[in-house]
Amino acid sequence: MKLPRSVAGWTIAVFGVLALVMGGVGLLWPEAQLRMLGFEVPATRSAGDYTGTFLLASSMAAFNMGVYYLLATVTEWRSFYRFTVVFRLVTFTVFTIAVLADIAPDRFFGVAAWEGLGAVATAVGLRMDARRGAPPASAASAPAASADAVR
Repeated sequence: MKLPRSVAGWTIAVFGVLALVMGGVGLLWPEAQLRMLGFEVPATRSAGDYTGTFLLASSMAAFNMGVYYLLATVTEWRSFYRFTVVFRLVTFTVFTIAVLADIAPDRFFGVAAWEGLGAVATAVGLRMDARRGAPPASAASAPAASADAVR
């Protein structure tokens, strides 16, 4: 895998790796994932408790999201970077409200903070890249396009 070519790319890559890892933890060791998030892990679950099913789905989504973020990094897909800034800020807002409304435990605010800080870091990275002339989104495909033009 290629290393990111921009500051914003690095922020997306870090988030992608962590999403991939945390998704994997949730799939392989769901109890650890629940404890990290501040949720109780009872010895047994009652009938109709679908916590495990929901965690499986969430972990698989996080794992897939990690793959998407890493693919965006490799291709320097800057439109995706900008898109993530907006929706990670939305995620920050929703998760923060969940904690404040006692829907989620206080420790869950760490997830909200991670999303918010990640969005800000990517936004700052995009701005820094724009000032220094970071590679455009089509840079990854530029050599192939020019090779075709020569033929």
